[in-house]
Amino acid sequence: FLEAAIESDLITNGAVAQDGSQFQAFWRIREGVPEALTTYKAMYKYDLSIPLEPMYDLVEEMRSRVEDKALVVGYGHLGDGNLHLNLVADAYSEELTCLIEPYVYERTSALGGSVSAEHGLGQMKAHCIGYTKGSMAVSLMGLMKKTLDPQGILNPYKVLPANAMMGN
Repeated sequence: FLEAAIESDLITNGAVAQDGSQFQAFWRIREGVPEALTTYKAMYKYDLSIPLEPMYDLVEEMRSRVEDKALVVGYGHLGDGNLHLNLVADAYSEELTCLIEPYVYERTSALGGSVSAEHGLGQMKAHCIGYTKGSMAVSLMGLMKKTLDPQGILNPYKVLPANAMMGN
């Protein structure tokens, strides 16, 4: 995978850990990114799945959209197309929120991605699934959830939008 990505100019620079201590050092850097971003008062976080080739395009597009209103940081997993997109600012504002949403969801959909990656939808973003999944797929997910959890005791209303859990 890595060799093919380098040969196709998808990756232009990088490093591969040569041993366990180097791997741990790389991982500390990766884990330090979200920690460093906590120094800002406002943080908009997105856990997206996007095809590999256009993955970083969304980061660049968001930088152009928000200009100096936020710092845009993108990192993730090349192997599975998972992009952690974080926008941080000194304060939350309606203007900044409107520059980000729903654009980030619409663009993710246009790139053939998903608004949910390794961390799932969660409680705050369950309503966004419709940007990248059709109503039939969401209904099927609701039916599966009801079948596997008929009492609704496993993460109620934190996995799917409430309307996916009604009817069926």
